Amino acid sequence: MPLRMEGIDSEDACGPQGDSASPSTGTQLAGLADSEVSEAVFQRKEHCARALSPEERAKLKGDQCLVSDFKQQKLEKEAQRNWDLFYKRNSTNFFKDRHWTTREFEELQACREFEAQKLILLEAGCGVGNCIFPLLEEDLNIFVYACDFSPRAVEFVKQNPLYNAERCEAFQCDLTKDELSKNIPLESVNAATLIFVLSAIHPDRMRLALENIYRVLKPGGTVLFRDYGLHDHAMLRFKSGSKLGENFYVRQDGTRSFFFSKEFLEDLFTAVGYETLVNEYVLRETVNKREGLCVPRVFLQGKFKKPL
Repeated sequence: MPLRMEGIDSEDACGPQGDSASPSTGTQLAGLADSEVSEAVFQRKEHCARALSPEERAKLKGDQCLVSDFKQQKLEKEAQRNWDLFYKRNSTNFFKDRHWTTREFEELQACREFEAQKLILLEAGCGVGNCIFPLLEEDLNIFVYACDFSPRAVEFVKQNPLYNAERCEAFQCDLTKDELSKNIPLESVNAATLIFVLSAIHPDRMRLALENIYRVLKPGGTVLFRDYGLHDHAMLRFKSGSKLGENFYVRQDGTRSFFFSKEFLEDLFTAVGYETLVNEYVLRETVNKREGLCVPRVFLQGKFKKPL
C-alpha cells in the first residue's frame, strides 16, 4: 500500500509502491491484466468533494472531541521545532522528487511573455528541495527563491550537490511572520508554488502567508497550489483525540494538517485579492485487487492570479 504512517501522508512520500505516479502511469496500469500488476492508480479531476460512505460519515460525525486549548497553544509555539525534528528523523529520504510539477502546472512555462524570458519562481515551503531541483534541471532559464519554516530543511537544500547560488537562493522563513521582501524584491516573482505547505499552517494564519506572497508577486503572477483535500483517506485515518478544529488535525509527531474544501480555499485567496483561475479536486484511487484494497486520496489543486 502507498500509505505508511500517520506522521505524513503526502502523495509523493517515499517507500515501496509510493503513490506518486503520474496520470499517464495510472492509465497504463489500468490496462494491464491482474497477472501483470497487483496495484493500479486511477486519477480524475472533479468539482465536487468525494462522497463519503455511511461508515466514513459516522466516523467524522462521531469525532467531535477537540485537543485542549493548552495543547493547541503548545503545538503552535513548537511548530517550527516539530518540523525541524521531522527533517532530522527523515533527512532527505521521505519525499520523492516532484517531477510531476511541470506536467501538472503548465503555467510554469505559460507565464513566460517570450520564449527566452528568465522566470523568477518562489517555492514557499521548499522542504529539502524535491520540487526545485527537478525544475532547475528541466528549465535552465529559471531562478528559484526557496524558503522553508525549518532551518534544517534549508540546510539540506544548500548541501544538495545541485544547489547553485547563481540559480537558487534558499532561506529560512515563517511565511506568517517574516517578510519575504527582506530576501525577494517586491513584485518580482513570476510564479509561486504552495505544494503541501498551507495545510501545515493554522487556518487563522493562512491569510498572512498568502498576503506575504502577494507582495512579492508581479501583477499577473500566479500561485500554483496543491494540498490535501476534504475527505482524503488520511483525514479519515486520524484517531480520536487528534482533532484541532474543523478539518484540522495533529499527527503523532506534533505536525499538523488541514484538509481543504474548494469553497474554503477560494474564499481564502479571493479575500487577499487573488483571482481564481483553477480550483478543483484531484481524486486518486490506488486499487489492489489481489488484497481487496482501495485507497481513496483527495487533493485540491488550484491556480490563483494577482490581478494586473
